[in-house]
Amino acid sequence: MTQAENHPTEGPEAPPTASAASDAPAASAASAAENRRQVLYWRMLARLFDAGEQPSLEQSSVAVVDDLGLPPALLDPGTSVDNLVQRFPELGDAFRQVLPEHADAPEGPEDPELSVRRAALVSKLLLNAFATGSGSVTAGQLASWQQDAAWCRGALGGADPAELSGILSGLEADLVKRMRLREVLADSARAAMLTPSMSLIEQLLHDKDNLSGVALANAKALIRRFVDEVAEVLRTQVERTTVGSIDRSVPPKRVFRNLDIQRTIWKNLTNWSPEDERLYVDQLFYRHSARRTTPSRLIVVVDQSGSMVDAMVNCTILASIFAGLPKVDVHLVAYDTRALDLTPWVHDPFEVLLRTRLGGGTNGTVAMELARPKIAEPGNTVLVWISDFYDNPALLTDFQSVHRSGVRLIPVGSVNSSGRASVNPTFRQRLKEQGTPVISGHIRKLVFELKNFLA
Repeated sequence: MTQAENHPTEGPEAPPTASAASDAPAASAASAAENRRQVLYWRMLARLFDAGEQPSLEQSSVAVVDDLGLPPALLDPGTSVDNLVQRFPELGDAFRQVLPEHADAPEGPEDPELSVRRAALVSKLLLNAFATGSGSVTAGQLASWQQDAAWCRGALGGADPAELSGILSGLEADLVKRMRLREVLADSARAAMLTPSMSLIEQLLHDKDNLSGVALANAKALIRRFVDEVAEVLRTQVERTTVGSIDRSVPPKRVFRNLDIQRTIWKNLTNWSPEDERLYVDQLFYRHSARRTTPSRLIVVVDQSGSMVDAMVNCTILASIFAGLPKVDVHLVAYDTRALDLTPWVHDPFEVLLRTRLGGGTNGTVAMELARPKIAEPGNTVLVWISDFYDNPALLTDFQSVHRSGVRLIPVGSVNSSGRASVNPTFRQRLKEQGTPVISGHIRKLVFELKNFLA
């Protein structure tokens, strides 16, 4: 090899490859998209912390939205998401698929234009849900916010639904407190605009003794609506519950609905005829359906102090549903520093809630005095105790005694819609050590435990 070949002379730089040439516009587009996203998010943050407009951010955001082909109303804080979707139906699916995991997007790098569009939609959802302002709130404003919060929860709650739901519930509680609820309830037209929610029901239960006439009637109607709505949801989780184990000492009824088709085919496979290509069945097999009819006793004890409103509402409704099942004997006790036996009204959660007195201290030993005489057959009894367990330490001894007697003890620290709860760590540890750990989570967990006991 010659020296020239070994050390080529310097010449003009080689032209960029096709790959390098195509990377430059892509990088430029990504950078431009990032800048536009920053504009939208800074504008959202400015609006969240100060209701006043920032002219430069507003103008830039309008230009971005216009460039995306989205309606300018997307930037109007006074326009609800529902209103937007009614005027521009194509935005409905866009909001529902705003997160990448909700959309049918191809794998690979995200389209820069799509990322800016997502930022515009997310900004709208967050701004409408979190910019709650200050001052008094009307029934119409509360209803509009509840709709926006539902859109936000549905679109953005996939990653951590409990966390988002807890934050939105706190915002809603603040809005309800800022509303002149008694004035709204006194006007049937305005009261009809209210959408019942846990925060609203909590306020109604706290204030029901101060209401009368039209206001009280409207409050009762809202509580009834909420009870019916929650009951419908819980009933679908409970309706498949069967009571009693299969009694195989009773021969199965030879009716079509009990026919065990899979077993019948399996047992008759030797009768298969290759020539006819038919299976000849000479014996039918049926499933056992008779169940032992020993009634199960369910005792539900609910802490009705102010921190346990969700539990009081949900468990009162749940107890009424189980009370409607055959062969389940349900008893209901509520307590704070005093205990109240609500068993006579257990079939009507609406009446139970009207008889509760939310708030005050907590002393579970008085509730145990009411619950213990109800335990007739320990092995066939389940005691559900719902509380945050910031309670009389003597209650731990009562729990230990009941558990040793053979009662199925289910301590529950949270049965709300979000599953968030604070439980006394001392009670949590002691109950875990005795083999009855505290259930903390969504009410579905309690439904599952009860169905297992009753099955």
